[in-house]
Amino acid sequence: MKIFVTGATGFVGSAVVNELIGAGYQVLGLARSDAGAKSLVAAGAQVHRGDLQDLDGLRNAAASSDGVIHLGFIHDFSKYEENCEIDRRAIEALGSALAGSNRPLIVTSGTGMVASTPGRPATEDDPLYTGPGAVPRVASEFAVAAMAERGVRASIVRLPQVHDPEKQGLVTYAIAIAREKGVSAYVGDGLSRWPAVPRLDTAHLYRLVLEKGTAGAKYHAVAEEGVPMREIAQAVGRRLNVPVVSKSAEEAMQHFGWLGAFIAMDNVASSERTRKLLGWQPTGPGLIADIDRIPNVAEHAVAS
Repeated sequence: MKIFVTGATGFVGSAVVNELIGAGYQVLGLARSDAGAKSLVAAGAQVHRGDLQDLDGLRNAAASSDGVIHLGFIHDFSKYEENCEIDRRAIEALGSALAGSNRPLIVTSGTGMVASTPGRPATEDDPLYTGPGAVPRVASEFAVAAMAERGVRASIVRLPQVHDPEKQGLVTYAIAIAREKGVSAYVGDGLSRWPAVPRLDTAHLYRLVLEKGTAGAKYHAVAEEGVPMREIAQAVGRRLNVPVVSKSAEEAMQHFGWLGAFIAMDNVASSERTRKLLGWQPTGPGLIADIDRIPNVAEHAVAS
């Protein structure tokens, strides 16, 4: 089977490519640059040159494949709404090439899209939050629902903070801010929580969804349901050897910039249903353990 992977050269996508090739799949990876194409060839994948705005190219690549895993996203949060719209159009293009064929389309979303329920973690079956301050990327999940109505075998993988010692999702940006400002901060009492998952466990889940997933299903790539922000800030402070401080909600927006909209979000999520349905059991280290293992922390790179 040949699987088309967007975001194939990214942090999660490159791990998915390796997971698929290791399991005997052929992979066609989307690459924007010569360097990206070279890395895909080195991994043993085929290359499709283009980007998420080349809709005809996406349709052609999907049409030539036995399934699609859509991991690509433009991580420029200064243009977040615009990039979410680009993602929606990309999903529609990929889905249009698969409609009626029973070939799978696996789309990436995030646990932060789910409406929280007081007293328990968000589950795969909970509705999206669409009220004031809703994350614009909910448009991606609505696009998947529209594709499903057109006969596309589409499913969703929701990601939390994906980590290894090199990168840690949004935590990577928090590390950069702490390094720049000389303090590692959290908001209020620091009890807001973020779910997390090791990178290689995430890649394995995508393969399980490809092999066992069902149309219309949503899966949570969650290993830790909620890591308190105060513990994250303390781990960052240890690695950078900087003070750990609390910021008010008002101070947080100035201190963190665009990240302030996410930093106080209490986003606890469960993967109990995903584990039961797919037999997925994450085995990698926790988020705090990976922060403690960051190499060359003074030059720690922001995730692309």
